[in-house]
Amino acid sequence: MADNDTSTTNSANGNAKTAAARATRNRPASRSSARASRASEDAMKKQIAELKREVNRLNRTLSEQAAETAHGWYQGAADRASTLYSGASDRASRAASQLRSQAHSVSETVQQNPGTFSTAMLIGGLVGLLAGMAISRSSAPEPDWLHRWHR
Repeated sequence: MADNDTSTTNSANGNAKTAAARATRNRPASRSSARASRASEDAMKKQIAELKREVNRLNRTLSEQAAETAHGWYQGAADRASTLYSGASDRASRAASQLRSQAHSVSETVQQNPGTFSTAMLIGGLVGLLAGMAISRSSAPEPDWLHRWHR
């Protein structure tokens, strides 16, 4: 039994030594891996910060370009609207002057020929009266709903 106890003690001591050796080997490795992971984390953080700065720089550039484009669109639309307004204003003034000259010529004609004008108005009125009477004497019967209210 003594041999058994000695071998158990030796194997226990051997296991403890082996575990201690492993721990001492793993400590520097874990320290170096921790340092390496910290270094890689720091490098990644620097890259992320650099990327953020680049994205911010790109956003500023895009917003400046969008502002310039919007200003160009606004200026172009304002120019087109101004051109359209001036063209419409010119056409309206020409139409107004033409209407004025036509009204003046009609006025002169009426003043020179008052009998012709009154005869034309009388004939126009009679034609309108006859047309109204013809429309009112249509052959269609009165609707039933009209009789319901007059009973």
